[in-house]
Amino acid sequence: MGGIYILASAPYGTLYIGVTNHFARRAFEHREGVGSEFCKRYGVHRLVRMEPFEDMALAIRREKRLKKWPRQWKINLIESDNPTWDDLYNRLNC
Repeated sequence: MGGIYILASAPYGTLYIGVTNHFARRAFEHREGVGSEFCKRYGVHRLVRMEPFEDMALAIRREKRLKKWPRQWKINLIESDNPTWDDLYNRLNC
């Protein structure tokens, strides 16, 4: 299942928002440095939020909307479900 995800370099660090059709695979790619040059350059690999979607068109719309949000709104969104900025990667069934 896919959807949108947010990665962080550290709590309150650099953020990256993406969309995928497979959370575990995509998170692994980012960890290995093949997810994106931006994430590789800035050490952004901590998976801090996932929002599953059945419809990828809806996921893409959500991703585009989130990217336009002010930084503080994104932080508030992350902390609404993950107040300690835990890395959710280990909770995925890889």
